[in-house]
Amino acid sequence: MAATLEVESTLTDRYQTTVPETVRRALQLGKRDKIHYSIRPGGEVVLSRAEPPEEDDPVLGSFLGFLAHDIASHPERLQVIDAGFVQRLQSLSGRMEVDFDAALSADDE
Repeated sequence: MAATLEVESTLTDRYQTTVPETVRRALQLGKRDKIHYSIRPGGEVVLSRAEPPEEDDPVLGSFLGFLAHDIASHPERLQVIDAGFVQRLQSLSGRMEVDFDAALSADDE
């Protein structure tokens, strides 16, 4: 039989708590991850890591589905972006450097 590890945390006046480090490690939780609670008939609560939904943003998913359908239905509508248009976009952005792989700050999420 596997050993059971027990830890405690305290509720604040606002019913909030910090998930203990041992639990975070066991569930491989990171910042902004969601937690799933299963409440059993005897009052036992099982805490687990919530699985992320298949599609985080239903609006974006619908839009991408619309684009895929439109491209498949009307491939003749696809056009190459010419260099002049790209230069115009770059002039409007002031050649701002953007790292699309950088994590968002807490304020941006």
